[in-house]
Amino acid sequence: MIPAAAYAGFDATSPLRPWTFERRDPGAHDVLIDIEWCGVCHSDLHTVRSEWGPAAYPCVPGHEIVGRVVRTGAHVSKFREGDLVGVGCLVDSCRTCESCQEGLEQYCEGGFTGTYGSVEKETGRPTYGGYSTAIVVTEDFVLRIPEGMDPAGAAPLLCAGITTYSPLRRWKVGPGQKVGVVGLGGLGHMGLKLAKAMGARVVLFTTSPDKAADALRLGADEVVVSRDREQMKAQAGSFHFILNTVAAPHNLDAFIGMLRRDGTMCLVGAPAEPHPSPQVFGLIMRRRSLAGSLIGGIAETQEMLDFCAEHGLTADIELIRMDQINEAYERMLKSDVKYRFVIEMASLKQRQAA
Repeated sequence: MIPAAAYAGFDATSPLRPWTFERRDPGAHDVLIDIEWCGVCHSDLHTVRSEWGPAAYPCVPGHEIVGRVVRTGAHVSKFREGDLVGVGCLVDSCRTCESCQEGLEQYCEGGFTGTYGSVEKETGRPTYGGYSTAIVVTEDFVLRIPEGMDPAGAAPLLCAGITTYSPLRRWKVGPGQKVGVVGLGGLGHMGLKLAKAMGARVVLFTTSPDKAADALRLGADEVVVSRDREQMKAQAGSFHFILNTVAAPHNLDAFIGMLRRDGTMCLVGAPAEPHPSPQVFGLIMRRRSLAGSLIGGIAETQEMLDFCAEHGLTADIELIRMDQINEAYERMLKSDVKYRFVIEMASLKQRQAA
């Protein structure tokens, strides 16, 4: 067994605190990864606080993992010791259903194995995430971090990056399209960067006028304050696609009204409480669509990483120590981060050594 140090939640209300546990020994097709960086996702907070249903405790969050391969199983062919690699939200799936066969493991009909909060097929033990010093993952669910990419800035791409990239690709965003991004946070700032790199004209919708300058820096061609009726009226019926990244309940009708005929708004933010139901006539009168999207499959995630490397894209991050995670959660709730916290895992290893 592989000893690992971590920070874990033990109930829905207490702060995360240090914990030690054991990873399984690498099997023939497994990769042992020394974790160097781990992004902090709003999903981590929702899960550890049981806001999406009861969590299994102890809960070690973290699914934006970057680290170095330190050991490989006898039959591993894709990676070798020393490779810089990533692990996202998935560490396994059934691999046989229609979705898995199409490279859409995130929609596995048997239920994918999450990086944390699931159960390992190999051992029947709980899965624990990246707020830890090491992880063992089957090679088919490990990603290669492109050469030259900043590893800390790459970590959030394993969730925030693929969550926004996948729907932009699914709805064929590109030159000649007008694309809206709702919200400028961990997801929204990547949505802006990616849509712009794909060649679209990109408009940010925000409730905060003071975010305009940053949105323009990140790639927005225009910023619309969604509380300003005149600004919204001027944009009505003009968007091919809108990526809605907001993870809080809000009225969707105003944004549906921004779509042109046959336009689509895709939801990727996951609020703890549901959105108010939209009016049906806003959809049917112009054949508009309201959709949702969940992360991406392994092949598409690698495609996203390679696309980001080609276009010089990583997440805007703030580095923190592992022992700052509880403070980071409170700041994240206040949107007090630009735009993703990333844990420098050397800080946990130093604590372990001491």
